[in-house]
Amino acid sequence: MDELDSLILDHLQRDARITNRELARRLGIAPSTCLERTRALRHRGVITGFHATVDLRSLGRPVQALLSIQVRPLSRDVIENFKAYVSDLPEVLSVFVVAGGDDFLVHVAVADVDHLHTFLMDRFSQRREIVNFRSSVIYQHVSTPVISPLDAPTP
Repeated sequence: MDELDSLILDHLQRDARITNRELARRLGIAPSTCLERTRALRHRGVITGFHATVDLRSLGRPVQALLSIQVRPLSRDVIENFKAYVSDLPEVLSVFVVAGGDDFLVHVAVADVDHLHTFLMDRFSQRREIVNFRSSVIYQHVSTPVISPLDAPTP
């Protein structure tokens, strides 16, 4: 990653719909150079895709929560099977397998607190591998729209 790659990433994260010609103009480089560098970033796996950000409230899912879940026994099969199960639930936005007191953090979005309660009771309380779960309603969510490489630490 050099400075030009970082600038391309910065612009694409702010507006993935920008045309190659406009991106090249903003960076002061030839469109062919810009396209080649962008393709190289995709080929190297630095750019993994493009997506549309949606407003959950507009989709009837204004209530978000983080679910902390413990499963037992801790085995590869239990973890992989539970991860696959929870990933397929329509309420789930993200699944994190974590270390520490909990085994999973699950980010969900639902219509209201009653739906959250129903979701927890119907989807989790009957599962044998779940030994404990807690929910934390999210009041506000702020995310970083642009992710830049960190400078390497100096020795």
